[in-house]
Amino acid sequence: MIAKITGGQNTADLIRYLYDTKKKGHTDPHLVASWDGFAPDPGRVDDFDAAKRALVADLDLHVKQAERLGRAPEKHVWHCSIRASESDRILSDEEWADIARRVVAATGIAPEGDPDGCRWVAVRHAPDHIHIAATKVRADLRTARHWNDYLTADRELSAIEKEYGLHQVVRGDRTAAKRPTRAEQEKAKRAGQARAARERLRTTVRTAVAAATSTEEFISLLQHTDGILVDVKHFPSGDVRGYTVALPGDTNGKQEPIWYSGSKLSPDLSLPEIRKRLDATEQQPGPRRTNPWHQATAATERIPHHLGYGDDAAAQAHLAAFGEALDALPLLAPPLVRPQLLQAAEAFERATRSRIQAEHQHARALRGAVRAMVREPAPKDGALLAMFLDAAILVVIAAARWHQLRRHDQQVAAAHQTLLHLQGAYEQTAAAPLAVRAQRRPPQQVVERHILLIRQTVPDHAEQVLEDPAFDALTALLADAEKTGHDPKQILQQAVDQRALADARRPAQVLIWRMELLSSRPAPSTRARAAQARSTTQRPAVSAPASTLTPPQPPPAWRR
Repeated sequence: MIAKITGGQNTADLIRYLYDTKKKGHTDPHLVASWDGFAPDPGRVDDFDAAKRALVADLDLHVKQAERLGRAPEKHVWHCSIRASESDRILSDEEWADIARRVVAATGIAPEGDPDGCRWVAVRHAPDHIHIAATKVRADLRTARHWNDYLTADRELSAIEKEYGLHQVVRGDRTAAKRPTRAEQEKAKRAGQARAARERLRTTVRTAVAAATSTEEFISLLQHTDGILVDVKHFPSGDVRGYTVALPGDTNGKQEPIWYSGSKLSPDLSLPEIRKRLDATEQQPGPRRTNPWHQATAATERIPHHLGYGDDAAAQAHLAAFGEALDALPLLAPPLVRPQLLQAAEAFERATRSRIQAEHQHARALRGAVRAMVREPAPKDGALLAMFLDAAILVVIAAARWHQLRRHDQQVAAAHQTLLHLQGAYEQTAAAPLAVRAQRRPPQQVVERHILLIRQTVPDHAEQVLEDPAFDALTALLADAEKTGHDPKQILQQAVDQRALADARRPAQVLIWRMELLSSRPAPSTRARAAQARSTTQRPAVSAPASTLTPPQPPPAWRR
């Protein structure tokens, strides 16, 4: 159920609207409940006008009394519409009456057991919704205390949905970015744009944040971005105080640009919030020996562990940094998969924020690696992108579980949507590099040895691995690792130990990209391999964190 609450200053106009049968969808308007159960109902008498005047007079009684004392609020009308979901059953008048009483009690309009509560009526003029009309002056002539009425009504409706067996609406925690208004959407449609100006600017600013290493560079990147206007605000000292952005051609009635501050685009895009994240970015050394894609993938692979074992502030920081990594990917990806990655980044944006305050220093490594990726030439081989996407998919699954355990409904829905786009991008990206690796399939006798090794190392997933179309690529990778001095058994065991396969629909491909990353490192010496072998045999098996093992489990469609 969805509640919409507005205010007004004319009781008669609201009652006239609620009983107007000429309006589309207004059929059989009538009262289902009122403050005392005896209010006149214009929809159930012959003299409609007389009953309407009587109802308005009754509702306005305490307002008129307060006006004589100079204590009446200017906007004394409280209007709440409550609509059921399309999939819900048709509720009876008695059920709607109960819902109305609970909502006016929860919001402070007419608290339960309070004889001085405000006067109100609930009008039903369509099968799927009611309107509550109330005047905000109590019988003791004080104004009703109804602060945060939208939140309290929403909370009460959530309980009603469960008790009545109705569709449970996905509710937010007021950390979502502001949606475009209807006017903004219509304006974009007239201009032939798929998205409103607010949404397009939000994507541009988030991309600049993902690429910048400092506040100064962030401002510079915005100023050098084509198709965007930037106005930088300064303190008297000359330091940057804030910024606003606009799109050329997006003007108001005076033909002036419509400016948006960062906080109006999204809660985490104000300059102070951006500065917190940029200050928590690991600075990369000059000459790099490690591929930044490998660094970013390794940091991403650790996020599910942080979500399971770390505290909430650290987990929230890793989700925010991962969101920045997704924002940067379209800059580095081939045109074929860029639309899917843009959609993934836009969807996951909602999952990067909650009421939990992030301690951004926990995600310094990933941020630094992402900035280094942006400064490197885009990789020609899709293997690096596929490797990162493979890790990203499991992060999104873990993020959905983390949010679900904390009842962050909107964030869970955002993660679901993100996963669909990432899976599509991965399928498109991984096909070519996997085919190239499969062409290097070793001789059959080597393959037989690898099959035995796989059965010993991953007995629970062996059949899935062996039947996967990417199995030839896996055996080729094991053979390549052996040629460069790695022990196939040890590198396969490392891949299994460091990454759970329970969420993988295609464990062979999970192992491929994990071993690709491991084999990119120098092969350990004989002494180091012996020490690794001793460590592996002596340490107990590492179990997954409880939060990843307990319900609710992701549906099969989530598994890759």
